[in-house]
Amino acid sequence: MPEMNRNSIFFLIGCFTLILSACKFKPAAEENQNANLPFNTDTFRTEKRKVTFLPYWVANAQFAGYYVAKESGIYDKFGIDLEIIPYQPYITSYDLVKTGKVDFAALWLVNAIQVRTSGIDIVNIAQFSNRSSLMLLTRKSDGINKLEDMNNKRAGIWSGFELQPKALFSKYNLNVTIIPIGSTNNLFLKGGVDIMAANWFDEYHSIINSGYNPEDLNVFFFADYGLNFLEDGIYCLSEKKKQYPDLCADFVKATMEGWRLAFENPEKAIDIVVAYSQKSNIPVNRVHQRWMIDRYRDLYFRNGQFSATLSENDYLFAGEILKESGQISWIPPFKSFYKPYDSTDYN
Repeated sequence: MPEMNRNSIFFLIGCFTLILSACKFKPAAEENQNANLPFNTDTFRTEKRKVTFLPYWVANAQFAGYYVAKESGIYDKFGIDLEIIPYQPYITSYDLVKTGKVDFAALWLVNAIQVRTSGIDIVNIAQFSNRSSLMLLTRKSDGINKLEDMNNKRAGIWSGFELQPKALFSKYNLNVTIIPIGSTNNLFLKGGVDIMAANWFDEYHSIINSGYNPEDLNVFFFADYGLNFLEDGIYCLSEKKKQYPDLCADFVKATMEGWRLAFENPEKAIDIVVAYSQKSNIPVNRVHQRWMIDRYRDLYFRNGQFSATLSENDYLFAGEILKESGQISWIPPFKSFYKPYDSTDYN
């Protein structure tokens, strides 16, 4: 998650082509690579379809599956010539998504629901995240040891990712001043805010490696306070899913295979991610990337299985809380929002 500035509602991206020269590696043995995959990867497509993918943040291990699938030839095998659109600050993604200039995008569920209610007809075709990684951090030395202690305090929250914190503060009737933050954790580290939004896979690890020990901090996981909102899913325009169901299915299948390969070969996956980061002049640390990919394994696997399914209960739960907290005015019907990659149902 954020280490740089975020100014759009749900993510900021770039529109310039990334020059790729990432390290390649040989995929795992076929019988190991395809073990327990929910699809058949034996058929190689000969036609190549140009496809663009939009991550919601810079190149790092939270998107390792996409980079690994590209650099190991998995997308090629599925007939996809993929361009991963790089992050650029201060450029919003609305027009790129709405006009179809990007084919697929990664989004958190709550952000996608808000985008959909704003009039952009996106659909979820695969839901990888099965639980929330979001937390709030406080310093024990400040005496903020329970939610009630946050009342009348200042919280550093990433611009464009206020939905979940606002829902939490609303649910517990807390008067918290939200201070928009962007590129670093410095405002929290220097005492400029009392509370800091953090992800388990990213900022938490950065902060405990910036002078704080775990025992110095209080950790408030949103999931522990009734706000277990799912995060990463793959989205596209509804019309694209309707017109090109095979392309949508192939993109998700290839991406899932890329994630499995990344989890099986984390050091090789980190090689690829580091190469992408360095090409974009993004500071990168292998230890932090390893922490990130290990945490993503925890977030993506459910009872030992890697699923791409969005449940109606999880969807309605997030939508209802957003509506109750006044952040959306209506909840799109589940069957119009979720169009699984392996289904052609448009009733």
